[in-house]
Amino acid sequence: MSQVSHPYGFRLVTLRGWLSKWVAPNKAEYRGQLQADVLIREFMESKLRAQFVSNITIERDRSAMKVFIHTSRPGLVIGKQGEGIANVRKMITEFARKKKLMVPKEIKIDIVEILNPDADAKIIALQIAADLERRQTFKRVMRMYSEKVMQAPGVKGVRIVLAGRLGGAEMARREETHQGSIPLQFIRADIDYAVERARLTYGTIGIKVWINKGDILKQEPVDLSQIQQQRPNRR
Repeated sequence: MSQVSHPYGFRLVTLRGWLSKWVAPNKAEYRGQLQADVLIREFMESKLRAQFVSNITIERDRSAMKVFIHTSRPGLVIGKQGEGIANVRKMITEFARKKKLMVPKEIKIDIVEILNPDADAKIIALQIAADLERRQTFKRVMRMYSEKVMQAPGVKGVRIVLAGRLGGAEMARREETHQGSIPLQFIRADIDYAVERARLTYGTIGIKVWINKGDILKQEPVDLSQIQQQRPNRR
């Protein structure tokens, strides 16, 4: 099960929410809005790759679209006096016009700061890709980031997998490092998962990161009056 199911989609609704939040009145608008969200999200992730964007969520209504950019470096995205937000809005508008996407005229940009970036799988994968593109050795990078993630608060385990022509070798291979526990088969385990690519001169290296943030259990409030009634009186 863990080899064919995406950890994000496997825990959808129970632990995770949707990346797009809106309601379409008919099938035609649903297809158009969904296509626009997917293409805009892929376009913005490629443009803002150096700003370490974790994910992009989109909310819509009849007159406006609100884009939430989750990043560990909000200052780089915002820019001086909000110039970065204006550029992001302009890029989305031009891209939607070029691709003829179903996007409302009013586009709002909201920057959300990630307070614990060392426990975010997408940011860790982007940092690994940046270090590999700077020609650092893959073994050192894997060991360094696995130890860095384990020191983050609330992290119970981490798994990092690299695949490709590691170190410029002629034959591609797969290397893996693992610390702690990664219970992919438990839906209650909050598993963060990300895939990224490091583009080098001798080929592309695939990066996969799993981070276990512990179990999430819904506990009902305890009624203290019933506990006191059930407790035997000892004299």
